[in-house]
Amino acid sequence: MKHLVTGGAGFIGSNYIFYLLKKYPNDEIVCLDKLTYAGNLSTLESVLDLPNFKFVKGDICDRDLVYKLVEEEMPDVIVNFAAESHVDRSIEDPSLFLNTNIVGTSVLMDAARKYGIKRFHQVSTDEVYGDLPLDRPDLLFHEDTPLHTSSPYSSSKAGADLLVMAYHRTFGLPVTISRCSNNYGPYQFPEKLIPLMIAKALNDEKLPVYGDGANVRDWLYVEDHCEAIDLICRKGKVGEVYNVGGHNERNNLTIVKLILKELGKSEDLITFVVDRKGHDRRYAIDPTKIHNELGWLPKTSFENGIKETIKWYLDNKDWWKTIMSGEYQNYYQKMYLDKGRV
Repeated sequence: MKHLVTGGAGFIGSNYIFYLLKKYPNDEIVCLDKLTYAGNLSTLESVLDLPNFKFVKGDICDRDLVYKLVEEEMPDVIVNFAAESHVDRSIEDPSLFLNTNIVGTSVLMDAARKYGIKRFHQVSTDEVYGDLPLDRPDLLFHEDTPLHTSSPYSSSKAGADLLVMAYHRTFGLPVTISRCSNNYGPYQFPEKLIPLMIAKALNDEKLPVYGDGANVRDWLYVEDHCEAIDLICRKGKVGEVYNVGGHNERNNLTIVKLILKELGKSEDLITFVVDRKGHDRRYAIDPTKIHNELGWLPKTSFENGIKETIKWYLDNKDWWKTIMSGEYQNYYQKMYLDKGRV
């Protein structure tokens, strides 16, 4: 099988590429990534020279580039991870999120239609459902839960999801959508909660926690998520949405305290800051559908996953320190332009 993975230099996209190459060593993968601030080509360093892997720097909103790439490569499946995904940044500049997350998705689907791609898979988020009350642990997000967004980010992802389903109904495009809970694991950009707290704790810096820290998220280890997407692309029903959750609900303050404990740091490093605008209180995914139809369940408990994640960040300090210094943004220049690879 040949895969076009967009946003493959980001956190989940890169892990998906590693997962595919490990499980299907004969599959071909083309990675398209704009290498914005959250795209780190050095993450893919171990696979750049593989004969069945190709990296292309480009924007999913660039129609000419996308059409040319799809026509040349003719992938069996397009998996769209490419997205602006940080809620705080979406509050500062909503337009960037609307362009990448909605317009970019439409460009990819137009290319998929034009060249007869067998499957277009949209990677979405549980944030499209809005939030749940903290005092109703019995309530979970289901695939038919009404969309009820809270931020420009989640609104842009919901808009993309609706567009994907419209392309299926109007044009017969073979699509699937997955909506996942919060991912964690190796190679996550250190602006997100878990890697940010790890990095700051290691530097004995203050750990900023929004509001009272009671906001609850359902945490999903990234490799489990990758397995789910692979199953959906190969065996999922066309035109269907699949929720992918970890059954690992924890509030933010609990996460931060656990990280401090694992690192042997004092809870005195915790500092509470003004809450995010429109901050969702609780997310919780019901993955019954994907379990019943495709046999998927998360394999990684949060207790094991967070320990593995902390260990990875301890063992790979150079990776996240180059991000915090900004040096990682020069990697494409050194590895591609200076070596004449493009």
